[in-house]
Amino acid sequence: RMPMKLTILGSSSALPTSERYPSAHVLNVHERLYLIDCGEGTQMQLRRNKIRFGKINHIFISHIHGDHVFGLYGLLSTFNLIGRTSPIYLYAPEKYSEILFSHLRDFDINLGFNIEFIPLNNTGPLIIHEDKYITVTTFPLRHRIISYGFLFREKEADRNIIRESIEKYNIPVVRIPAIKKGEDFVTESGEIIPNKDITVPGPPSLSYAYCSDTMYFKKLASYVRGVDLLYHEATFEAGLKELARTTGHSTSTDAARTASEAGAGSLIIGHFSARHKDVSQLVDEAGTIFRRTIAAVDGTTYDVGNINVP
Repeated sequence: RMPMKLTILGSSSALPTSERYPSAHVLNVHERLYLIDCGEGTQMQLRRNKIRFGKINHIFISHIHGDHVFGLYGLLSTFNLIGRTSPIYLYAPEKYSEILFSHLRDFDINLGFNIEFIPLNNTGPLIIHEDKYITVTTFPLRHRIISYGFLFREKEADRNIIRESIEKYNIPVVRIPAIKKGEDFVTESGEIIPNKDITVPGPPSLSYAYCSDTMYFKKLASYVRGVDLLYHEATFEAGLKELARTTGHSTSTDAARTASEAGAGSLIIGHFSARHKDVSQLVDEAGTIFRRTIAAVDGTTYDVGNINVP
């Protein structure tokens, strides 16, 4: 079982191609779904990849460019048509609230559910969501307009109790949850059994970061330090660094530098310019700096803790 898996719905930049849709990802953490960006065609891709609409409760929008939000209007409308009543938690740059609610009014869309809008206006890392399994931190990127990245970090798993120790020390079932949280066990005779003698560590916690759209900047690596899987835009090949700088984007080698400086486990590059029909060159360029690099492929699901790098 994969406790954290990523499905790429769209990995193109502004211009969709026959192979790639605009930006959209779904992160599944213990069967809770988080939609990150919502470019045109997102709901078609959700259907194609058999992802249940009703399980999406949290949507994260990095910035207000069309290739990251044009799919949201259709998706919200569909949620309404299929009778959704539970709220959607929408995390997006502050000024998007006015744009979104104006659109809904303009098109006479009266939603049968609430949109709980969480405005992003932070200038440093900020936790914007926390539940039983994860924390989500947002942080500023550097683009032509205000843009944010997102870091999803799984909470540390409980320790696993050693089965034999339950019988050996006659541990009551009622005490097991506290022991799994790290407590020692005290026997009826008052003997203290250290936690490390009756438990083993649980599985390591996983993390995923989404960085699109952004140009390279030194501080970004510190925001995603030690992340297991980094998705970083690589709109252009290394030779187009001036164009990348002008448009507020990254090259393949910019993405790799950030991954290397962050000590990431693996790197997925995406948000490719439509001019790059074959992105293997970009993977090769990034690989000279950060070997564990692969290219995003639309419709592919990745195990965050076990990325297969050729």
